[in-house]
Amino acid sequence: MNAVNAVNAVNAVNAVNADHRRRLLNAPHEKYRRLIEYCASMPPTPTAVAHPCDRSALEGAVEAARAGLIEPLLVGPEARIRETARTHGIDIAPYPLIDAPHSEGAAARAVLLVREGRAQALMKGSLHTDELMSAVVSREAGLRTGRRVSHCFVMDVPGHANALILTDAAINIAPTLMDKVDILQNAIDLAHALRIEEVRVAILSAMETVNPKVPSTIEAAALCKMVDRRQIVGALVDGPLALDNAIDMEAARIKQIDSPVAGRANVLLLPDLEAGNMLAKSLSFLAGADAAGIVLGARVPIILTSRADSLTTRMASCAVAALVAAARRNTV
Repeated sequence: MNAVNAVNAVNAVNAVNADHRRRLLNAPHEKYRRLIEYCASMPPTPTAVAHPCDRSALEGAVEAARAGLIEPLLVGPEARIRETARTHGIDIAPYPLIDAPHSEGAAARAVLLVREGRAQALMKGSLHTDELMSAVVSREAGLRTGRRVSHCFVMDVPGHANALILTDAAINIAPTLMDKVDILQNAIDLAHALRIEEVRVAILSAMETVNPKVPSTIEAAALCKMVDRRQIVGALVDGPLALDNAIDMEAARIKQIDSPVAGRANVLLLPDLEAGNMLAKSLSFLAGADAAGIVLGARVPIILTSRADSLTTRMASCAVAALVAAARRNTV
């Protein structure tokens, strides 16, 4: 192939890629819509909704129920929930309402419903995340397992062909190496629950080379060796990788990184909560991404939504939880 033909071939590929990106950008929420439609064909997941006392929390739970994703058990101050429903015209008549005196009581009661086997998922309403998670991690009455609890965002990024899983951006502030073992395995298990055929994890840092002055690069190398020794299973894992060469093939090629993950990662393990939170919010507010949130490592999936979440994002979070709950049932 001469130089002119080579340039023409590259231009043709670039034109196809640009057209694909335009289609993706013109189809917002497409990945979430496919996910919600798939989960609507499954039996709805019984879900304890803790303190749904504002419009977004109550409406999100009810709309997810109408879509066939969950069977909500509304847990909280009965009078406040009914008043919220009346004020905003939300029909809650079909759903059980379990009275609890305040937000902390609602969190404890919702957790108890899971322990009693009446709920297979937990959903955050209009209470603080700390209140809900305190009930979840209680040693006496919580939902602990042998695995560390961690958070994943399943992000629908416009212009990016597939969903991206980011972890951890909400729970573990400065995870240790052994914390990251559980965080990584939780994310891999989530990817399998989402029916991702080949799970490719990039362990992110500021660079793609091991540098003793940057602890996250040392931990990335250790985690990769733990994968080699099957202490972590179920995915192709590589790191350290910088964000660009983790998700962009051209960046990986320029850096001459020979890896089955580089440029193709669908799971991103962040070095700490600050990096994770900033990346997730950058994608949301600068790139228009949606971020469905889920907490893993407890007895059941926990739907962790934000007051700023759109209805579509709340429903996508419920769909993710439904898939995780189904995967858990299939392995018990």
